[in-house]
Amino acid sequence: FIFVIKYSVQVFSLFQEEEAPAEEEEEEEEEEEEEEEMDPLETIRAKCEQTEHCVHYRERLEVCESRVGSKSHTEEDCTEELFDFLHARDHCVSHKLFHNVK
Repeated sequence: FIFVIKYSVQVFSLFQEEEAPAEEEEEEEEEEEEEEEMDPLETIRAKCEQTEHCVHYRERLEVCESRVGSKSHTEEDCTEELFDFLHARDHCVSHKLFHNVK
């Protein structure tokens, strides 16, 4: 009875060792495919950030960040400017995103 258990364990462990490389190869292939695919949302966001409307809000945000960064003691932050920029970008994205959805 002990011999059967030892033999079964050895056969099972050999079977697992043979399957492991195939599973690793499949996982590597899936990771490569994921790396190759670009997220359409990120692509559209990048394009929208280049539009005149978004560039204006990005410039306002950068001016605010440089102003706040130059002061050592200030309670000012650039939340309003950030939200304005994100709103403008997301508004642009909302008109283009679903044209790319399959």
